[in-house]
Amino acid sequence: MLLPVSHRVNERGHLEIGGCDLIELARRHGTPLYVYDEATVRSRCQEFMAAMGKRGEVLYSAKAFASPGFLRIVASEGLGLEVVSAGELHIALRAGYPTARIYFLGNNKSEEDVAAAFAAGATLVLDGFHDFELLRRVVPAGHRQRCLLRVSPGVDAQTHAFIATGQLDSKFGFSIESGAARAAVEEALAQDSIHLEGLHSHIGSQIFDLRGHVQALEIMLDLLAQLRAEQGYEPHKLGAGGGLGIAYTDADDPPTPSQFVGTLLAALERGAALRSLRQPALVVEPGRAIAGPAGVALYTVGSIKDIPGVRRYVAVDGGMGDNIRPKLYGARYQPLLAGDPEGSPTETVTIAGKYCESTDILVSDAQLPEVREGDILAMPAVGAYCLSLASQYNGLPRPAVVMVADGRDRLIRRRETYDDLLAAEIL
Repeated sequence: MLLPVSHRVNERGHLEIGGCDLIELARRHGTPLYVYDEATVRSRCQEFMAAMGKRGEVLYSAKAFASPGFLRIVASEGLGLEVVSAGELHIALRAGYPTARIYFLGNNKSEEDVAAAFAAGATLVLDGFHDFELLRRVVPAGHRQRCLLRVSPGVDAQTHAFIATGQLDSKFGFSIESGAARAAVEEALAQDSIHLEGLHSHIGSQIFDLRGHVQALEIMLDLLAQLRAEQGYEPHKLGAGGGLGIAYTDADDPPTPSQFVGTLLAALERGAALRSLRQPALVVEPGRAIAGPAGVALYTVGSIKDIPGVRRYVAVDGGMGDNIRPKLYGARYQPLLAGDPEGSPTETVTIAGKYCESTDILVSDAQLPEVREGDILAMPAVGAYCLSLASQYNGLPRPAVVMVADGRDRLIRRRETYDDLLAAEIL
């Protein structure tokens, strides 16, 4: 699925999402503009929750996109929330997210982070031995902090090297292979300030092949069998991470949320029975798979530059400041014209941004109908990690965000102003 579930071509031949004409949205709110479809957000949440049932928890990963207006929708669907900083936790609290459903992760937590998690009543995910010392400083005598412990299963997730996290050589988690995971569990069980609810792992992002997740679960279950034999410990929860990929082009065919959860649940049930283990509750953490398909970016075409026999550049009014993923991860997108979404491709163009960098290219060799100055370009599947990674590079304000549903658009983040560029400066 490239476009949100509510998309259609209206009577004017324009692309419409959530009952809203994208050309009209661009005219009213300006561009660059990020448009989120509420129906897609809810349907993705509901598919994950239905697949999980009462056998575990589904946590939305705030790092994918954490606007309070977005988080309130996710919270209303019953999902928990994964945050990785006191800042993300602050956003979640301002959004009114139920604190009992919040999990705090991160590989280099500060004392401020741990204190914020404790004060909020969130579950803390221990990522290194330094976290134990921070807990000793933060948690008052007679109190306990709910915790999971992140382990590294040593699995190659078959994804881009920059978003792989489960291998032995990783900054995240306690390695099973080195014995650090067993030592960390022993220390957690001995520390009075910790209530160890379970273990957690995550092997990477934008994954299509679920065999890596199944392999990681098998390794985790082997560890559980060891922990039961050596320390008498059986966890109540077992986190399998997230990382489910989404379609960015028509060539992508990722598993569905129900296939992802169903595969993990089956592997967990089978593996626990094989080892005569009590089956823990499964915890999964989709972020991209919920936010990504719900978002579409709108840009206005500006200059068009032809280099005969070489390339045609079509420049837009956004670029790497609002979407750095093409240069960070080599991400591919499949743009279309909002005013002619079903038009037959007649030219091959490169979509360039307006930032002062030669690498500011959003899409190379895009197939589009004839493009003219002033056209509105729509970029599907941009709901995750674009705005989270956005910057004010070159002094360009970050874009506005609207949520659409039932023919109405709601501004959930205003466009930054030039004064916002100076908000933190001492003048």
